[in-house]
Amino acid sequence: MKWSLKRALFAAAALAALAAGTAGAEERLLTIVHTNDMHSHLQGFSPEGDFSPLVTGNDATIGGISRLASLIRGVRAGRANPVLAIDAGDFLMGSLFHMVSREEAVELRLLKAIGYDAVGLGNHEFDLMPDGLARILSAAYDRGGLPLVVFSSAVFDAKSSKDDSLQQAFDRGLVKRHAVIDAGGLKVGLFGVIGDEAAEVSPFASPVTFRPAAEVAKEMVTLLREQEKVDLVVCISHSGLWADPEKSEDELLAKAVPGIDIIISGHTHTRIDKPRVAGSTIIVQAWEHGKQLGVLDLAIDAGKVSLKAWKALPVDDATAGDWLVQGAVDAAIAEIDRAVLAPHGLAYRQEIVETSADMTMANDECGLGNLVADAIRWYANTAAADPADPTPVAVAFESNGIIRDDILKGSTGRIQVSDLFRVLPLGVGMDGTMAYPLIGVYLTAGEIKKALEIVTSIYPMKGSDYFLQCSGLRFAYNPNRMLFDRVTRIDLGSEEEGWTPLDYSVSNRQLYRIVANLYNATFLKIVGNYTYHVLDIVPKDREGKPIADLVAARLDADRSAPGIQELKSWVGLMEFVRTFPDPDGDGVPEVPAKYLSKLGRNLREPSWSPASLVSHASWVTWAVIGVAAVALAIVVLLVVLIVKIVRRIRRRRAA
Repeated sequence: MKWSLKRALFAAAALAALAAGTAGAEERLLTIVHTNDMHSHLQGFSPEGDFSPLVTGNDATIGGISRLASLIRGVRAGRANPVLAIDAGDFLMGSLFHMVSREEAVELRLLKAIGYDAVGLGNHEFDLMPDGLARILSAAYDRGGLPLVVFSSAVFDAKSSKDDSLQQAFDRGLVKRHAVIDAGGLKVGLFGVIGDEAAEVSPFASPVTFRPAAEVAKEMVTLLREQEKVDLVVCISHSGLWADPEKSEDELLAKAVPGIDIIISGHTHTRIDKPRVAGSTIIVQAWEHGKQLGVLDLAIDAGKVSLKAWKALPVDDATAGDWLVQGAVDAAIAEIDRAVLAPHGLAYRQEIVETSADMTMANDECGLGNLVADAIRWYANTAAADPADPTPVAVAFESNGIIRDDILKGSTGRIQVSDLFRVLPLGVGMDGTMAYPLIGVYLTAGEIKKALEIVTSIYPMKGSDYFLQCSGLRFAYNPNRMLFDRVTRIDLGSEEEGWTPLDYSVSNRQLYRIVANLYNATFLKIVGNYTYHVLDIVPKDREGKPIADLVAARLDADRSAPGIQELKSWVGLMEFVRTFPDPDGDGVPEVPAKYLSKLGRNLREPSWSPASLVSHASWVTWAVIGVAAVALAIVVLLVVLIVKIVRRIRRRRAA
């Protein structure tokens, strides 16, 4: 009996130990809700006049951070397991709210208020230069509204003081190189990276540079797994998902660095139907501008992370916004009116223009692009007239990468100042004022042609950001011609004034005045290097001398005032639409019909005709033809030589 009791006790202990072991290895659940590329879009759109965040079922707008707050709260309430909220960067730059970000840090404070556990940095967080980002981080921290910000890629310049304030913010812990979050007993390791393409389009991050994402990720995975002993590793990546698997940076990152369980992706504004999986890494992204909330349900079992479910919740009129969050947004609007718009005689909700049709952007000539380019040229000629340089601006360029939103007529056709600002929202000036400044430079006719070759040859390779909208010219091109030499005709003028052919041959050394924003102009060097200097463009002054520093070419709105009063594209757009007629007499100008369709400024004329392929060809085409001719001649000579050798062999055999 005693022996049987011992056996029974031993068996019971063994069963208890087995049960404990089973319980310890039991599958644990985690949910990650995620966003990316919100770009200061705190209101629903478009147009904002239709947005009614506290009422459901009465408008077609999408987005709005108060709606997003309600959705996140609902996900958390509907799950017993831990829920983390993560944003993958570019929370900044895209609406009037970022105009007060350095002082108010509205975006970060609201992300903190609605419960975000971690936020990454994207390229647009550096648009305001290192000191601007440092000011935003400090403003949020000082007001108690700084969420955990994680970024591992930054490299500070020891020889420059221009990034000292941002380095100090990192040193203070306002940004973490990595972090570990306790999610219901799960140790979640986090780090943040930025991809190659995003780094390339961050010229104002200088002198801060960025380490390669894979290099950083390998270090962080080792640190988090071996030192921090985390249960799963989450990479907050502002690198992106692309249709081409050879260019899809976050998928390439996952393949290059085993050990990343989850990548919360941003930068490419990609709308996915299901997560992408590379190796054992699950990659998700949630479109753009707070239009979706990604919900990722995970299971962690014996160190293995698996996907249980993923869905993208629409942020739309089906969800009532959180009234406290919306109240904070409305308070920020009042500050924008006071600090930003009142000096221009504007207000956030002011109806500034009306349209009878939607005006949407495209990787083509389009009405909205023509409107923007015309506004810039008009504004440069109107607001920056210089008696010392009366040469009118002949041509204006604007890239699709800078034109950030459509103009949608909504239910009334009334477009508010807030809607129009979203079209041209980006940047900061060299004087510290918000928005990129306009610059005026001189180019030869041949260099104007080179600029247009960016549309014909660079845009198809580098993407829509490089597509140019034009004012003051129209051009035709043959896509079948040699790369970098596809433009076949350029005319200067306008639809109202008529057109004059432009002689863009080498013999024409006349200079033409061009206007663009400073950000786009900084890419001229990138384009030249990318094309092995075939498309080198040298900005010049009126005398034809190269301009070493484009900052010196900024247009001045008031030469009687000290310094340079920078011209801003968004202000020019506002002023331009105010000149439109008001045919119905309701006090709101109306967009003219010319801007509701194409005007023939960019004509694609494919042809394989020999004349079309070589007409007005540059040295690029003739060089290739020359090389091809030499190669053909060599082939012919080889064929002739081979034929002769064969004949000799046959004769010898016959003899």
